[in-house]
Amino acid sequence: MQSRNVFAGPYLDRASHLRQNAEWYAAALADPRSRVIPVWNSRSLIADAGEPHAVFVGLGEVPADRHSAEHLILLGRIDTTSYFAYEYESIEPPVLIPESRFEDLRNVASLLQPGEAGLLGYARALISWRRRHRFCGTCGTRTLAAKSGHVLVCTDPSCRTEQFPRLDPAIIVLVSDGERALLGRQATWPVGRYSTIAGFVEPGESLEDAVTREVYEETGVRVDTIEYHSSQPWPFPASLMLGFTAHAVTDEVNLHDQELEDARWFTRDDIAAGKPLLPPSQSISFRLIEHWFDAVGPRRLRDVAGELPWPGTR
Repeated sequence: MQSRNVFAGPYLDRASHLRQNAEWYAAALADPRSRVIPVWNSRSLIADAGEPHAVFVGLGEVPADRHSAEHLILLGRIDTTSYFAYEYESIEPPVLIPESRFEDLRNVASLLQPGEAGLLGYARALISWRRRHRFCGTCGTRTLAAKSGHVLVCTDPSCRTEQFPRLDPAIIVLVSDGERALLGRQATWPVGRYSTIAGFVEPGESLEDAVTREVYEETGVRVDTIEYHSSQPWPFPASLMLGFTAHAVTDEVNLHDQELEDARWFTRDDIAAGKPLLPPSQSISFRLIEHWFDAVGPRRLRDVAGELPWPGTR
């Protein structure tokens, strides 16, 4: 079985059957083994000393008046330890553990153990959802957390609309004619970086239709033989990346919707020579390029990338 993408995997028991059990939730809050995953300004707490790793803190680091589902979101359990997500809303980052600091998860995820990266991504995604749904989308009244923080309920008795965490499905695809891969770049990316084609799935659209549409809209290339590769939670803020490969039946590039600054074909020799710069190795886009690159010949992309000064490919 292929290795899982970063942020994916059964790294904990989500304990969804316990979310409505108020007595169990209260006991978990009273358990000294329980740990908190702190988030500040959408950043995660990472230890500086030695190998980078996630920092979890005790419930004593959270003010006592915030020991409730309104502030502490139950993520689940690992063995007998319960994990909660908590957002520090201070202007300055809190000082919690020596030799640690809050980092952008995108920059450090590939350096963490898979389970740690998954937990931090899960915490970040739920806190981002909670921050964006403090008011009811139906009537505008303030919402209140329920079910250990996984539901937001409208506080208007005549409404009581429930909101649940939502994901934004997005396709991401490696298009190839066999010998070449079609990659594009956005103007805001580092100079020379190219990646696979991606876009959000629209209402009433299948995943395969989204692949066909996005590739054509962004590059003018027509595809067939669409095959699923893997998926990746991407909590920036709430995407689920659905990875595919597709075969190109045309090769003329035409930037129809101008979302990309450039798109072009690259051979394996181009990529082995360090042109273009590739996306970070924690992304599914890198995994898709790797899958295509490694399919032919003795060279492996991670071996080649290790010899080149490409950012994010450690």
